[in-house]
Amino acid sequence: MTAPTGRRPRWWRTACAELSERDPLLATLIDRHPPMLIGSRGDAFQTLARSIVGQQISVKAAQSVWARFEATLACAEVAPAVVLAADPSVLRDCGLSGRKIEYLRDLASHFIARPAGVDGWTGMADAEIIEELTAVRGIGVWTVQMFLIFHLARPDVLPLADLGLRRAIERGYSKGRPTAPRQVDRLSGLWHPWRTAATWYLWRSLDPGPVLH
Repeated sequence: MTAPTGRRPRWWRTACAELSERDPLLATLIDRHPPMLIGSRGDAFQTLARSIVGQQISVKAAQSVWARFEATLACAEVAPAVVLAADPSVLRDCGLSGRKIEYLRDLASHFIARPAGVDGWTGMADAEIIEELTAVRGIGVWTVQMFLIFHLARPDVLPLADLGLRRAIERGYSKGRPTAPRQVDRLSGLWHPWRTAATWYLWRSLDPGPVLH
């Protein structure tokens, strides 16, 4: 797989400087790893569509299904109108389940019907975007949080349901034991308003490879 080109959010340097002052563990991680990039593959619709395609299957399988999906649609880019126009039986031949096809069509309908378009998210709070997108079938909170981090580059996202993040917190702050809710609350307050950067570096403490979505 070729990694997508990443970008460094404008707020990244400030986030790293402030987190280093507040949290010795993060200071070590930030010092240990080179400046990092956040990136996504495709536009907003493709990013969320990929998340649906990849549900409950391995990364390798998801890449294979997405490649067949793109090839079957035979278009310059996977767009909402193209997905809605595709014959469901043809999409099933790509390896998509009937439920995932329903989810993709619901997502496509949402994008087409959205009055403000994707640019309308610019002025919305993270919680508002989560509320809007989780109303789409097949889109959960974790998926929207990954979208906020990797596509919208929002600075203060803390996806506590993410198993990798929970494992990194337990390893780094409680010697491998389950982290008490009050400790998580304390860390969350310590990292605010740069919880995306804290999350990113904690992921890196488990896997030094690029973190892209």
